[in-house]
Amino acid sequence: MKLIFAIINNDDGPIVSAELIKEGFHVTKMASTGGFLKKGNNTFITAVEDEQVDTVIDIIKKYSKKRKYTAPVDIISSATLGGSMTPIEVTIGGATVFVANIERFERV
Repeated sequence: MKLIFAIINNDDGPIVSAELIKEGFHVTKMASTGGFLKKGNNTFITAVEDEQVDTVIDIIKKYSKKRKYTAPVDIISSATLGGSMTPIEVTIGGATVFVANIERFERV
């Protein structure tokens, strides 16, 4: 079995959750915050059989969209930008997915 952690933008969380549940996966969703932009995320946790990993990742890929975001200067240190006070455009969204082996799994 595998344990999948997927960090997904808040905007995509509801559709990813709905699609995973529709396909029969049991998912735990936790609110989380990104470190760089301090934007809201959803972290999904699910345990699946080895052969189901690609299906879960395909669903996450399909419904986690990348988008452009203009980051205000107060979010990003002006030192990071070389003293510039102009907001910068960054790409957010998509997903970060971790897959780990499960040594033991029980539903109690």
